[in-house]
Amino acid sequence: MPTDQSPSFPDHFLIGSATASYQIEGAATEDGRGPSIWDTYSHTPGKTWNGDTGDVAADHYHRLEADLDLMASLGLKAYRFSLAWPRIQPTGRGPANPKGLDFYSRLVDGLLARNIVPVATLYHWDLPQALEDEGGWTNRATAEAFAEYARIAGEALGDRVAIWTTLNEPWCSAYLGYGSGAHAPGRTDGAEALTAVHHLNLAHGLAVEQLRAVTTNDPQYSITLNFHVLRGEGDGADEAVRRIDALANRAFTEPLLRGHYPKDLIEDTAGITDWSFVRDGDLARIHQPLDLLGVNYYATTRVRLWDGGTERQNNDGHKDMGGSPWPGSPQVEFVAQEGPHTAMGWNIDPDGLEELLLDLHTRFPDQPLVITENGAAFEDRVTVGPDGTHAVHDPERVDYLHRHVTAAHRALAAGVDLRGYFVWSLMDNFEWGYGYSKRFGIVHVDYDTQRRTLKDSALWYRELARTGTVPPIGG
Repeated sequence: MPTDQSPSFPDHFLIGSATASYQIEGAATEDGRGPSIWDTYSHTPGKTWNGDTGDVAADHYHRLEADLDLMASLGLKAYRFSLAWPRIQPTGRGPANPKGLDFYSRLVDGLLARNIVPVATLYHWDLPQALEDEGGWTNRATAEAFAEYARIAGEALGDRVAIWTTLNEPWCSAYLGYGSGAHAPGRTDGAEALTAVHHLNLAHGLAVEQLRAVTTNDPQYSITLNFHVLRGEGDGADEAVRRIDALANRAFTEPLLRGHYPKDLIEDTAGITDWSFVRDGDLARIHQPLDLLGVNYYATTRVRLWDGGTERQNNDGHKDMGGSPWPGSPQVEFVAQEGPHTAMGWNIDPDGLEELLLDLHTRFPDQPLVITENGAAFEDRVTVGPDGTHAVHDPERVDYLHRHVTAAHRALAAGVDLRGYFVWSLMDNFEWGYGYSKRFGIVHVDYDTQRRTLKDSALWYRELARTGTVPPIGG
């Protein structure tokens, strides 16, 4: 049981879990859902581990009520999910698909019936393929279509959703999708990646405008960014950090929170694009007041200036599919970091989370924050007891979560306006290019039977969610 010395969070602090539509829902061709770029990408040979796809995933679409009961059994205060744009608008335009909206309406009602706060993300990477065929996020019209989609979602659910998140990790959508090729749609063009950055930022602003026009329950509005916590080394360390910080972090925080793009970012990338896709009035629309800024954190990143002679290291934590997610900065290399590491090869550094939260609080002191993703993949094994009960003993994940939740509490105690923590992920799922080879869930999913098994980390997290106090480990 928690001790008197265990860190405790305030009553209003949201302790929840997070998922994404394509990673868990399945039912890829059912009830009017159209194809997304991840359907296309995952069905393209050589793009995902073992050729895995999200066709079935965790079959959440068919197991909604049981999964809702599972969330309730864990005592979750909130659940962060994403809407599948092609389930609501199969081609990204036109009237809504009633069956798609009905699924999310039942999800939201089911959460409310179980006293779980609904946190809806409009976009977690599953762009309708029909829009990609017209240019995807390199096409300004996609941002405009996204605004209409936001309005449809807001009209349908805007009396019940408590927190709206426009985009999840636009860095990944832009740079991995259009620069490196590691994510759908798999393009490898630096200019296209930077164009996508702007159109995603614009889509956020347009979507918030539409949501504000139609929601009726006074919700909060947010965006979720995956921040890169950078460590520099060697001669020129500051320059290496500056360049990657501009691409990874400030390309989003500056327009979103300050209304402009960083001058150094534009200078660094001048040889790739002239940024003429930024039109008059765009930055004012992007610069919307945010009730919450979502923070995704998993690991730190170590960078240095490349000497140009040795083999350039590329340990940036992402699959190498031929392109680069760092347009304009080929002189920066990403250095391997000491362990321990997760199954993703990412280093474990809880201090990085605390540092990030304190830094954001210093730079944007009036901006409330919420940790929208934090978690780890490890090699999980199911054990079956003599009585037939299933268990997953994952002490590494329990330790990871304990240390990171404690780091978040330290930041809160230091004055950071931190409103919640969402573990990634509620359940094992389709891990994008890694298919089903990586397990992030606190709930194990047997993909052959769809059986759910609470891991030890879920039991630990249940105690945290129910009490608001960080449970000890090893006792």
